[in-house]
Order: sequence, then structure tokens, then C-alpha cells
Amino acid sequence: QVQLIESGGGLVQAGGSLRLSCAASGRTSSNYAMAWFRQAPGKDREFVSGISRSGRTTNYLDSVKGRFTVSRDNGKNTVYLQMGNLRPEDTALYYCAARNNIYASTDAKNYDYWGQGTQVTVSS
Repeated sequence: QVQLIESGGGLVQAGGSLRLSCAASGRTSSNYAMAWFRQAPGKDREFVSGISRSGRTTNYLDSVKGRFTVSRDNGKNTVYLQMGNLRPEDTALYYCAARNNIYASTDAKNYDYWGQGTQVTVSS
């Protein structure tokens, strides 16, 4: 069992930055590929970024490439999402997810554990 707790969300102006953190407890998170998803009101949950078990492989939603960076510190059992040049369309509830696999997946159905989410609101 893995428990995931996100933090770092908040209200920011367009063009600003935030860093989200996802702290894992229970089984060591280094056994899991991790990902960030987001869900805006009235929309489906969408994949934002993923990182492999080792941290060597990452992938991103096209609209966040060059603005967001995912990383992990397996010694601290924590995954990060550094978000820059934020846009109003980035406003959503951001979730951390863990998958018992080497690589992340863009499909939410492939994840075994989820956090409760942290709200990111970007004002124009």
C-alpha cells in the first residue's frame, strides 16, 4: 500500500510559477513510476507528466512541454512538478499517481494509487 500526499498548490498570476510536491509513504516509492494528472471542472482527468522508476525517463503533455519539469528524489520518497509560465488554462486540481511499473503511463487506468489532489488556480 502506498499513500500519496500532494502539496504546493495555490493561487498564482499568469506567468508565475509553482512547485508541487508528492510525498509517498508506505512501500518505497522507488518501486513505482509516478505521474501527475489534472482535472479542471467539467473536464476529464488528463495526464500532465510522468517519470520512470529511476527518474531517467520523463514525458509530458504537449501543452506543458518547456514550462513544466517533473523530477523525483527517491531518497525522500518525493516527486516534484515544477511549473513555470503558468496560464489560466492550467487551472485544475492536480493529482499525483503511482504505478507499479518501470515506466509511467499516460492512461489513468494504469495507476494503482492516487493522492487527494492539490488545487492550482492561475488568474489572468
